[in-house]
Amino acid sequence: MAFRAPLRSMATTARRSLRIGLVPADGIGREVIPAAKKALEAVGSDIPKLEFHDLLAGFELFTRTGTALPDETIRILREESDCALFGAVSSPSRKVAGYSSPIVALRKELDLYANIRPVKSVGANPGGKPVDLVVVRENTECLYVKQETIVPSETGREARATRLITERASRRIGKMAFEIALQRARKQVTIIHKSNVLSVTDGLFRETIRAVPRLPEVGGKYDNVRLEEQIVDSAVYRLFREPEIYDVMVAPNLYGDILSDAAAALVGSLGLVPSINAGEHFVMGEPVHGSAPDIEGKGIANPLAAIRSAALMLRHLGYQKGGDRIDAAVNQVIEEGEVLTPDLGGRSSTDEVVEAVLKKI
Repeated sequence: MAFRAPLRSMATTARRSLRIGLVPADGIGREVIPAAKKALEAVGSDIPKLEFHDLLAGFELFTRTGTALPDETIRILREESDCALFGAVSSPSRKVAGYSSPIVALRKELDLYANIRPVKSVGANPGGKPVDLVVVRENTECLYVKQETIVPSETGREARATRLITERASRRIGKMAFEIALQRARKQVTIIHKSNVLSVTDGLFRETIRAVPRLPEVGGKYDNVRLEEQIVDSAVYRLFREPEIYDVMVAPNLYGDILSDAAAALVGSLGLVPSINAGEHFVMGEPVHGSAPDIEGKGIANPLAAIRSAALMLRHLGYQKGGDRIDAAVNQVIEEGEVLTPDLGGRSSTDEVVEAVLKKI
């Protein structure tokens, strides 16, 4: 899926092993991350020998220990891991004193500034139109800096949130989007913003990305990439009406989160959509779906998004052949349509889908 070559290849001929941190976290994360692990192990000689670190994080861990992201998890990821796979987190919708989302914290701790979410239909698309796009989401700023306060007023309490958009973060996510577009056939980047209303914050995001092709260090590299832009509400409308008009969509954190989940509806299920959180020196695969507490423990969670996230992680690291083998196997299982979980209209269990993928690999 998505781009066909690593953005920044971290693979080296001298590497003897690939050290992978596994962070299942909450809910069905504990069911789909083992599935991704099995897919990686099945690839064999196309990737280095694998070493796994089983690591803790999550809201359920917080309820037991008072810590959602242990220092030891961060240390092992930084010092003893080359990459990681993260499952899902059950962050509550209400405020819980002392709790902060571990996935948001990991993105900041490891400077994983780009969340790359490819959405591509395979076979007969339930949405009716072919979809092949990548949402490139800035991963460290926007409202997700979580600077919120409640202040008293004459009419009752007021809740306020700080929205942070910086030129530095906008520039590097813009470069990421252009690099991915270079590797795709259509070579188009669409900036998603709301600068007609948020003229300062979204205005800076828009202006900074529009300037990326003219940066001195770029040297005309992106001259063949077509640059478009779309107001975010209009972008959602057109995403459902005309998904074929999009290639690479680059967006601030919140918009990118919403758009990628919406795009998943066009291909049948959140259980199909992978992502990676990428920085300069580390990459972490993460299925787009959440912890799905309603199906936890029932053995019917769709493992394909996690397996695809493992493939995307391999490709970003430079192990193209290994990633392609996993993706090809997943696509064959979807196209045949005989072994699918209930979210895709099937009756198969998680384990049955995993076994089907492993046989194809």
